[in-house]
Amino acid sequence: MRTLIELLDEIPALKVLSADHREAIAGCTRNRVYARDETLLSEGGPADEFFVIRHGLVGVETEVPGRGAVTVETLHAGDVLGWSWLLPPYRSAFGARALATTRVLAIDGACLRGKCDAEPALGYDLLKVMAAVFGERLQDTRLRLLDLYGNGHGDDR
Repeated sequence: MRTLIELLDEIPALKVLSADHREAIAGCTRNRVYARDETLLSEGGPADEFFVIRHGLVGVETEVPGRGAVTVETLHAGDVLGWSWLLPPYRSAFGARALATTRVLAIDGACLRGKCDAEPALGYDLLKVMAAVFGERLQDTRLRLLDLYGNGHGDDR
C-alpha cells in the first residue's frame, strides 16, 4: 500500500512543490472514498478541506433558482477541487458531488493554513499551485462561455 506522500507525489499539480512541502501537506491529508451521488462540498457550507481526485468523477455544481443543482464542470483524476478553504469566511462557493465511485485525497484546510502560517515558503508555493488551478478554471469557463454565446455575429459563421 502506498503512503500519502507517494500518492501526493503522483499528482501533477503538486509536482512543482518540493518533497518537503509535499510531506508537510501529507500531514494534513486523508484518503477518502465517495459513493456515486455522495456530496463532497455543499454550496455555502463550511469549506474545511479541499480535494485531489485520484480516481472517478466529480460534478461541480451551483444552485439555480427553479432548476436546482446544475453541474458547471466535471473534474477527473489529478484535478484539484476546492479553493474556499483559503479565504475567510471559509464557505464553499460551489457544491460538488461524486458522479461515480470516487477516490480522493482530502486535505484539511485549517491544518494546512496553520502550516503555511508557520512556514511562509510553503504558503507561497501552495498559493502558486492554487493560482494555476484558478487560471485553468477561468480559461475553461471562458471557452464554455464562448461556446455558449457563439461568435457574437448572430449567425452561424
